[in-house]
Amino acid sequence: METNPVGKYAWTAKVGEKGQIVIPKEAREVFAIKPGDTVLLLGDTERGIAIVKNDAFMKFAEAILQAQKPEEKRK
Repeated sequence: METNPVGKYAWTAKVGEKGQIVIPKEAREVFAIKPGDTVLLLGDTERGIAIVKNDAFMKFAEAILQAQKPEEKRK
């Protein structure tokens, strides 16, 4: 049995005629993606596409914005 490094995963998905993909069940379970959730697709022409759960990305973006504020306004 082949094992991945801890926290690292790889799955495949086929693109349908309408350009849709199905996120594999195991991936949805690992990342707690449920029907109705919004995902963000990030693209880089050299590195490819990444799919990020929108709420996780928003938390990341908020942390970046908070870090840009002067220290006395961060609280």
